[in-house]
Amino acid sequence: MDKKRVLFVNQEIMPYLPETPMSTIGRFLPQKTQENGKEIRTFMPRYGLINERRNQLHEVIRLSGMNLIIDDIDHPLIIKVASIQQARMQVYFIDNEDYFQRKFMFSGKNNKFFEDNDERAVFFSKGVLETVKKLGWAPDLIHCHGWFASLLPFYVKTAYKDSPIFADAKIIFSLYNDDFSAKFKSGYGKKVLMKGIEKDDFGHYNGGDYVSLMKGAIDRSDALIVASPEINPEVLEYAKSSGKPLLDFIEEEEYFAAYNEFYNKIIGEE
Repeated sequence: MDKKRVLFVNQEIMPYLPETPMSTIGRFLPQKTQENGKEIRTFMPRYGLINERRNQLHEVIRLSGMNLIIDDIDHPLIIKVASIQQARMQVYFIDNEDYFQRKFMFSGKNNKFFEDNDERAVFFSKGVLETVKKLGWAPDLIHCHGWFASLLPFYVKTAYKDSPIFADAKIIFSLYNDDFSAKFKSGYGKKVLMKGIEKDDFGHYNGGDYVSLMKGAIDRSDALIVASPEINPEVLEYAKSSGKPLLDFIEEEEYFAAYNEFYNKIIGEE
């Protein structure tokens, strides 16, 4: 039997970013999933604060070079890769000079939320999907971590739903304590649009704030994981009322066996 394939779409992974509960899961969950007999691919943004030389990132020329259109403007997609040798796994990085050269993740020195975070999130999700298509690697399961990946379930279930690469993929979305108080600028929905998407498809995503993005991701995912001991209460209530399979929070040292069992349940593997 072919190995099941799991695509990890991460907001944070250590050692490329500082150690947090999310970056720790981003680092070790793919490794343990691979060691358990599944095939994996792992993606994250190439934020400007990541030291490319120290972490030995290099561009993958055969995957780079395409342009992603956001708000009628072409933005070159650059794909970089690095290896975590002790885990025998690679991490793919989504990069673009306009969106990911600044030395911060989502807010600048003054803690002001970047005005183009909406475009950055669109670029990241579309960049992951286009790269996976170019790899010709059809995942059985897509596991998204963090609000920055919240648009990916939407794209998979709308614009990419007829792609043979994603048509059969199940999506799990993990909910974290990564709330933010800012709101995307009005009209951000126009930046999300692409062939195969109508404005009526947006649903909760229309709100452009954290809770709306989480509700939209919940609506478009097949299953959910509560990955932090405390998350936004409105989001948690919505997740529990969604009727989707939901795995409650499990302490860090014990989570993998439960996650793996949950994966198998969602993709129908005993």
